[in-house]
Amino acid sequence: MILGLILALASAVATNLAFLLKHRGAVRAPPIEVRRPLRSAAGLFRSRWFAVGWIVAVVAWGLHVAALSLAALSIVQAVLSGGLVFLAVLAERFFGFELGRRQWVGITITAAGLVVIGLTSGGAEDTEGASLAALIAIEGAIFAVVAVLVRISTRRHLPERGEGLLLGAAAGALWGVSDVALKYLTQAPPGPVLGLVSPWTLVALIAGVIAFYASARSLQIGDGVEVIALTSVAANLIAIIGGILVFNEPIGSGAVGISARFFAFCLVIAGAALMPAPMRATPG
Repeated sequence: MILGLILALASAVATNLAFLLKHRGAVRAPPIEVRRPLRSAAGLFRSRWFAVGWIVAVVAWGLHVAALSLAALSIVQAVLSGGLVFLAVLAERFFGFELGRRQWVGITITAAGLVVIGLTSGGAEDTEGASLAALIAIEGAIFAVVAVLVRISTRRHLPERGEGLLLGAAAGALWGVSDVALKYLTQAPPGPVLGLVSPWTLVALIAGVIAFYASARSLQIGDGVEVIALTSVAANLIAIIGGILVFNEPIGSGAVGISARFFAFCLVIAGAALMPAPMRATPG
């Protein structure tokens, strides 16, 4: 468990660093074109900052998968949620962003709320009782919601900032889907080729590919920190909900725990509402 928490903390730092690096590279790359996915991906990776950010993201993903294999899903996500504070510090110190008091408050209470949600799980998940039906229902519902978000984002009257937020939320939700599928794979009986030949491997890959393009586009057109924060919030909430519904993690331990979780969800919503506020990046 302790090793899993350490790996999750390292993943949190690396994930937010990767997001900021990819943001710097994405805004310098050609715009994403839905009809030319390969050309769009090539354009992104020709940007040095994006390529470096992607490499860091792969390292963060490996740390995340390792953490998921050693600790409960909600506990791992709680540690990753605290990474929003790393996002704010890195953005101001090294990437030229200036966050106002409102943004700091929003990021802090959102991270705190997500941490409380994870830590009030009441114990480790019952991996032997993981529900395949719940997994199918949740992931199908998330894919449907993402399709709606992406469709709304394509409307011409929507400002670019709003489009960026919608795409960021969609990307985060898909990464949450991928996390739940990967956690299921780490607990499922070994299948062909060490368990990699599985429909849930395919689900994780599809979700990851779509999230890659949605996130890159959101970074190109949205305000960097708020888009990254919203993406992280969406990913963590979906993963935590998946832990409860798929892996039978308790909603809370007793009345106090359940009340704390409900209050924490309110904190997350309030913090997410505070984060999208005017902010600017200083030159160079």
